[in-house]
Amino acid sequence: MRIWLLTIGEPVPLGAGVRDRPHRTGALARYLVARGHDVVWWTSAFDHFRKQHLAAEDTFLTEPDGLRIRLLRGCGYKRNVSLERFRDHRQVAERFRVLSELDRTPEILISALPTVEMCLAAEEYGQKNSVPTVVDLRDMWPDILADVAPKPLRPVAQLALAPLFLKARRACAQATALTGITEEFVNWGLARGRRVRGEFDRAFPFTYNPEQPAEEELRAADAFWDGLGIWAKRADAGGDGTGQDGAGQESTGPNEFVVCYFGNIGVQLDLAHVIEAARLLEARGMRVRFVLCGAGERLEEYRNTARGLKSVVFPGWVNRAGIYSLMRRSCVGLDPLPERMDFLASINNKAIEYLSAGLPVVSSPERGVLYDLLKKTGSGVSYASHDAESLAGCIGKLAEDSEDFEAKLKPMREKAQGLFDREFRAEVVYPAMEAHLMAVRQEYRAGRVVVAKHKAAEGITA
Repeated sequence: MRIWLLTIGEPVPLGAGVRDRPHRTGALARYLVARGHDVVWWTSAFDHFRKQHLAAEDTFLTEPDGLRIRLLRGCGYKRNVSLERFRDHRQVAERFRVLSELDRTPEILISALPTVEMCLAAEEYGQKNSVPTVVDLRDMWPDILADVAPKPLRPVAQLALAPLFLKARRACAQATALTGITEEFVNWGLARGRRVRGEFDRAFPFTYNPEQPAEEELRAADAFWDGLGIWAKRADAGGDGTGQDGAGQESTGPNEFVVCYFGNIGVQLDLAHVIEAARLLEARGMRVRFVLCGAGERLEEYRNTARGLKSVVFPGWVNRAGIYSLMRRSCVGLDPLPERMDFLASINNKAIEYLSAGLPVVSSPERGVLYDLLKKTGSGVSYASHDAESLAGCIGKLAEDSEDFEAKLKPMREKAQGLFDREFRAEVVYPAMEAHLMAVRQEYRAGRVVVAKHKAAEGITA
């Protein structure tokens, strides 16, 4: 099957040695190519994370496995919320409109929202060429743009974003089918498009590849954590678990409770309360170590805040092997989410990453889809949003018996691993997505796919 994937803002695999692990579209593209499908990934020539261009002009690439990548040139931007970003999105969509006419017609199109501009361009192409289009809901765009504005300014933001809201409505309304990262996201798209659920509107969660890194990479990662005194103590983690630290660092030892975190250390996620929780636990004499991995604009600020604390480590950005090694030296994974509509409706990549290693998840806030899942399955615990005392109490309860917390965590670990294997393993999610796309194409060709009746497209222009 000829499949086009339209997604910008994800890491693009430009040859060997790429440090970024693939996200949803990148991993799905590789899976589909390996299954024999002809896949083209249309994306931006701008690196969203590093804020730099990958190519000086529109560029067509073919990876060794046969995946074709179309890099579309836009102006780029310096800030995530800026007029330049909106302009870049329009430019990239316009380049797709032009260059898509030069490529072989696909049998199905899957476009991620955001961006609404690419979704609309995909739907225009689909309508013109009789190709079914699936909109994959990744973010509640542009709702979250208004939601992050200061409360007194939200009505102004809503007014300013009105054209984008209309475009999002059209994109959701006109799609042949809606998919999303959770059922809540699909429901949001149905409401945004003013349509009722159809047979092919369904959720497919994020997934994660738990494959062990190459032996040489893993040895280097193990040595890195050994050098920081984060010693392996779980039976599956490797290492001698002695707690002897030849590098002169404060060592975790065999009975220290290790809390790991991986992610951007920027303005979106609050780690100040995590540092304060570490301070509280350290004052109580508890052997708990917070290893907070990542880079971002607030990293140095947090390092200064944590100065003098032996229980907090900021190792900076770590690669996939470093993540794999640390998760197997840790007791729980930390997932402090903002109390915002899109996060409350998500089961994010971070939580699934932890579950892949059998790590119980410690999350906030105490509501939302992730909270409900952890509570229902017993694969994690939650605490009050931005509350250091609540987090300290949560971790302290798990770590209170330093001689026996490994045994105490074993049932929770087994439940975490079982949850990942059932619902989030790539071998479960991607075959289901593939079958879904093939069914949409088949029913569309047979004239049996009927987009639910809606009011959104009538009289609305982009």
